[in-house]
Amino acid sequence: MANEVILLDFWPSMFGMRTRIALREKGVEFEYREEDLRNKSPLLLQMNPIHKKIPVLIHNGKPVCESSIQVQYIDEVWSHKNPILPSDPYQRAQARFWVDFIDKKMYDAQRKVWATKGEEQEASKKEFIELLKTLESELGDKPYFGGDDFGYVDIGLIGFYTWFGAYEKFGNFSIESECPKLIGWAKRCLQRESVAKSLPESEKVTEFVSELRKKFVVE
Repeated sequence: MANEVILLDFWPSMFGMRTRIALREKGVEFEYREEDLRNKSPLLLQMNPIHKKIPVLIHNGKPVCESSIQVQYIDEVWSHKNPILPSDPYQRAQARFWVDFIDKKMYDAQRKVWATKGEEQEASKKEFIELLKTLESELGDKPYFGGDDFGYVDIGLIGFYTWFGAYEKFGNFSIESECPKLIGWAKRCLQRESVAKSLPESEKVTEFVSELRKKFVVE
């Protein structure tokens, strides 16, 4: 019980992937519990009564909610290896700014790419590509968003990469031709064991999105 860590999660969640990566970066053993979001467990409802959402990190019986907060928490509690946030206060503030940007912009934009059609989808694609180009511009020629070291912004964004195949299939466009440096960055991230173990296969996510489209998009 000294260091019991449980993660309530849902396998295709790009937000849950952040927490999985952070825990693995730190070498933290954790129990992964898959949630059925249509039939949420009593533990999830108890541990996140406000939002009733995954992921929920439970550390020694205490819940930490919201993936970006969880990653910061993990970095502070297990500070002995692989720092996630920069030590410099300004760089740390910048990293938080970009993850906040990703949280506020990326999810809604990407959802519209696969969950709409016609003119709405065309407008959504344009908006989504602009977002990716903004992020690619921030990356610049650096290996990672923070420079030479894999860190907070990389963890904040990389989960979306496993959904790229679905965006391209249902949006009928190529992300690599629009943002080649961003794809290079993603492939670099995937060479890390923490990332490779935490991201599901892109094909599996595309199948999942295909099922969602059948429910939510009238063809």
